[in-house]
Amino acid sequence: MKIESQLEKISSFQHLELLANQVVEGFISGMHKSPFHGFSAEFAEHKVYNSGESTKHIDWKLFAKTDRLYTKRYEEETNLRCHLIVDNSSSMHYPKLKDGQPFYESKIGFAVLASAVLMNLLKKQRDAVGLSVYSDHYEYYAPEKGSERHHRMLLDKLEGLLQAAKEPRNTNITTYLHQIAEKMHRRSMIVIFTDMFQSGNEEAMFNALQHLKHDKHKVVLFHVVDNKTELSFNYDNTPRKFIDLETGEDVNIFADNVRDQYEKQVESYFSKLAATCIQNKIKYVPVSVGDSFEKILTTYLVEKQSFG
Repeated sequence: MKIESQLEKISSFQHLELLANQVVEGFISGMHKSPFHGFSAEFAEHKVYNSGESTKHIDWKLFAKTDRLYTKRYEEETNLRCHLIVDNSSSMHYPKLKDGQPFYESKIGFAVLASAVLMNLLKKQRDAVGLSVYSDHYEYYAPEKGSERHHRMLLDKLEGLLQAAKEPRNTNITTYLHQIAEKMHRRSMIVIFTDMFQSGNEEAMFNALQHLKHDKHKVVLFHVVDNKTELSFNYDNTPRKFIDLETGEDVNIFADNVRDQYEKQVESYFSKLAATCIQNKIKYVPVSVGDSFEKILTTYLVEKQSFG
């Protein structure tokens, strides 16, 4: 389910909520009746409504036919708490999009749409969702809730992240992951979207990730990169100026002169990150802008199954 194959279907949708719903519906329609127990939002049977119960799940269509009140009993009633964390530093606003280019082909756009897609799925499953956003400061925090008003508030916040800041914003992932961890008082699934670009103490950053695991939380790290230029350093050998989006520093180089060394260092860092996540029982999932969202949805469903 490559995102390119859906462009014709979703090009008319500009609103984040509609686009996210289209992605989720496409994913669901491609599945057989779920191997992921707890995924289906279909109800298995009805039960007679008893006075005093919530009216939320009354089947009004059945009432119109039978003149009796029944409620829908769902296959799997879930009460998962999920907290989404989005890195909004300047490096996430890469690559710079051309006019007419879909917003989800930048790292922040990909992370925003992926978050909205997960929120859509959580909403279908009647689960609670919260959101944290950080860059060079802790920009936003909302605790886990399941109401429609809360859902729309988070969507509005996510849409606002698509606008890049006028001034460079560096990443302070270590400080803010510790702060977020301290806010997680009830056992939750924590999902992070970040490019993991931060200069400084790697060990401190890994300790911050480990902190998120306290109180038996489940942590899923989606490592968002642009494979074409950040992983493969796929540039021609004309002289280029490379500018650090977070510090503003620049360097003039020929790509051929540094490609091998750059790619080895990137591979080494990614391997160390993946190994550290495995060691700390954090689910590590590398994703690239332009990828299908199927990997993200499938990862979520599999991790939810094992969450218990």
